[in-house]
Amino acid sequence: MSTQQGQDAKFFQRGKIEEFRAELQAAEAKDKKHQKRKTVLKKIVANITMGNDMSPLFHDVIQCIGTPLLEIKKMVYLFLVSYGRSKPDQIHLVIPSFLQDCNDRNPLIRALAIRTMSYIPIPVVTEALSDQLRHCLKDRDPYVRKTAAICVAKVYTADPRKAERKGFVELLRDMLIDENATVVANAVAALSEIGDRQDGVIFKLNLTIANKLLGALGESSEWGQIYILDSLLRYVPEQHADAEMMAERVIVQLQHANSAVVLTTIKALLYLMNYMSDRRLIDYICRKMGPPLVTLLSSGPEVQYVALRNILLIIQRRPTVLKNDVKAFFCKYNDPIYVKLAKLEIMYRLAREENAREVLAELEEYASEVDVDFVRKAVRSIGRLAIKVEPAADKCIESLLKLIETKVTYVVQEAVIVTKDIFRRYPGKYEGIIPKLCENLDALDEPEAKAAMVWILGQFADKIDNADELLDDLVYSFLDEPADVQLALLTAVVKLFIYKSQSEVTKALVHKVLKWATEDIDNPDLRDRGFMYWRMLAMNPAVAAEIVLADKPAITTDSDRMDRGALDQLLLHTGTLGSIYHKNPETFIRNAAGRALIDSPALNANSRAVLVTLARPQLPPMTISVSGPGPVEPTRPSQPSGAANNVPLPTIMESSRSDERDLLDVEGDDGAGGDSGDGYPDGDDDGPVTKAADPYASLGGAFGGYVTDVPQPVVGGGRGGDLDDLLF
Repeated sequence: MSTQQGQDAKFFQRGKIEEFRAELQAAEAKDKKHQKRKTVLKKIVANITMGNDMSPLFHDVIQCIGTPLLEIKKMVYLFLVSYGRSKPDQIHLVIPSFLQDCNDRNPLIRALAIRTMSYIPIPVVTEALSDQLRHCLKDRDPYVRKTAAICVAKVYTADPRKAERKGFVELLRDMLIDENATVVANAVAALSEIGDRQDGVIFKLNLTIANKLLGALGESSEWGQIYILDSLLRYVPEQHADAEMMAERVIVQLQHANSAVVLTTIKALLYLMNYMSDRRLIDYICRKMGPPLVTLLSSGPEVQYVALRNILLIIQRRPTVLKNDVKAFFCKYNDPIYVKLAKLEIMYRLAREENAREVLAELEEYASEVDVDFVRKAVRSIGRLAIKVEPAADKCIESLLKLIETKVTYVVQEAVIVTKDIFRRYPGKYEGIIPKLCENLDALDEPEAKAAMVWILGQFADKIDNADELLDDLVYSFLDEPADVQLALLTAVVKLFIYKSQSEVTKALVHKVLKWATEDIDNPDLRDRGFMYWRMLAMNPAVAAEIVLADKPAITTDSDRMDRGALDQLLLHTGTLGSIYHKNPETFIRNAAGRALIDSPALNANSRAVLVTLARPQLPPMTISVSGPGPVEPTRPSQPSGAANNVPLPTIMESSRSDERDLLDVEGDDGAGGDSGDGYPDGDDDGPVTKAADPYASLGGAFGGYVTDVPQPVVGGGRGGDLDDLLF
C-alpha cells in the first residue's frame, strides 16, 4: 500500500486542460487494459485535490464512465461529485449510465452509483434517483443498503418534502430492525440527521426498538456506536425500571478506548438518570463515570480541553462523579494555557472542606507562575475559594496578604478585587487587613481594581482615619476615570459625607463630586445617580444614610452555578461542539433543532420542576397573501407540488400520515411516577432547584470572571409538544 501511494505521488503536478484532453482522446484508440486512461484520470483527480479547476474536461471524462474497471469508475464518479452540480445542462448525459450501474451485479458499483447520484442535488438526477434508491434500500447486499441509508439523508437535505412524499423516511425506519449492525447504524445516523433539523420529522424510539439498537451496539463500528448511543436520547422512558435496565446495558461502553464513545455513553447515562428512582444505581453510575473521564486527561491537549469543558458541565449536575479526584486536575508545567484555565475552574468547582488545603497550596504555586493571565486567575480563585469554603477563609486571607507583599502590580490588583468580595461574604471579620490594602493604593491602575478599592474606602470610611485624604487624591482624576470608577467614587464620597458630615473637607469633597457628576458628565447613569444623591442629602440626610448604608446581602457561590434547566439541556449535547461553547447548538447552527428533557411518568420531580419546553416551529404555507398595493412576486419554478395545488404543506403532511402508527410509536405502558431523589436537596448537587424559563449558557467570557457560565434567554424555537410518532 505504501509503495502504491509513493508511486501515485508523481501525479500531483499541475497540468493543462489541453494536455489531459489529448491524453484521454489518445487512450481511446489503443488501450485494451485501460492503463493509459487510468493514468490520465489519476492526474485529473490529483489536480482536483490540489484545487485546480478541471470542469472543462466534463464531457471528456464522462466518456470513461462505461469502462468496466472499478478503479476508473470510482475516479469518474469522484469527478462527477465535484463538478456535477455545476453542469446542470450536461448532467443528463450520464443518467443512463447511473441507472445501468444501479442494477449492476457488483454491489460495490451499485452502491457507488447510488451514492454519487445523491451527491448531485439537481432535479433531473434526484428524479431519476428516487426509484433506484427505493430498490437499493431493500437490496440483498448489506453494503448497498447501508450506503442507501446515508443517501436518504442527502436526498432529504436537498428536498425534505419530496423525500417524505416518496416514503423514504418510512423505509429508513424499517431498516432499524435490519439483521446487519452496520445497516442499523447507518439508518440511525440518517434518521438522526433528519431529526436534528428544525423542519425535519421527529425521530423517536420506543422500548422495543431501543433494545434492538442496543443489541446491535456490540457489532457496530465506533462510528456506529456513537450514533446508536446518541439515539437513546430520543427514547423517553415511561417507567423507572426501563431507564435502569437500559443504563445497565449501556454502562459497559464506559470501558471503550475511543474518547468519543466514552463521552456519548456518559451523555446517555446522564439522560437516563433523570428517569431513575434507584438511588444506589445512580450512585454506582456516578462512581463508574469518574475513571473514564480522568483517563481522557492523559490524551493530547485538544482532547483534554474537550473533556475538561464537558467535565465542567457534568460536575455541576453530578458533583459526586469526581468529588475525590481533584488532584487529577492539578496543572502540569507543560499544559497549554487554555487547558490550565479549564483545570483551574474545575479545581474550584470540586473544592470543599476536606480538600481545601490541597487546592489552596496548589493555587499558591500557580500564583508565582510566569504567565500573567494564569496568575490572575489563580489569585482570583484563591478569593473564590475563601468565599465558597468558610473553614478555609483564614488560610486564603493569609495567602492573599503574602501575595500583596510581593508588590507585583497585577497580583496586587487581583487580590484587592477578591478581597472586596470577601468583605461582603464575611462582614466585620477581616477589616484588619484594610491598612495593608491602603498601602498599595498607588499600584492600582486597572478600572476593576480601582473601583474595588474605592468601594472599600467608602464602605469602611468610619474605620479609616484618613479616608477623606485618600478619596480626595482619587477624586483628583474623577473626570478622566472610566464609568465604573466614577460610579464607585460618587457612592464612596457620599458614604464618607454621611459618616463625617461635620468635616468641612468632606463637605467640599462631596459638593465637588456631585457638581461634576450632574454638570460635566455625559453618562446618564452617573448623572442620574448624582441627582438622586444630591436630592436625598438636601431633603433628608437621615433617610439618605439609611438607604446608602443599608446592610448588603452577603455574597454566596450561588451565582457561580449554572441554571439547572440550562444545565439539563446542555448535558444532552455532551461530547459535541455545544458542550465546548456551553451553548445550545440551535443558537449557532442554522436550522438545528433544540433538545430538552421530555416529561413522562418516570421523570424525577426535581427535573420536572426545571423542565424547559421547546416549541417546534410550524412550517409556513407556501403562498402568503399580503394586503395592500405592491408587486406580485412570480411563482418559483422549483415550487413543491403542494403549493401548486393551493394546499398548505403542513396539511399535506398531516393528511398523508394521519393513519400511521408504527413500531417507533412510544408505548403507552403505565409507568410509576415519582422522584428519584437525584436533585440538589439530597446532596447529589450543591444548590437549590430553580425554575428555568428557556435559558441558554453564554459563551462570552468563559473562565473570565466569577460567573463563568451565565445563563442567557433563549432566542428562537425548538421542538416540543405531544410527540406520539416518528412522523409529525
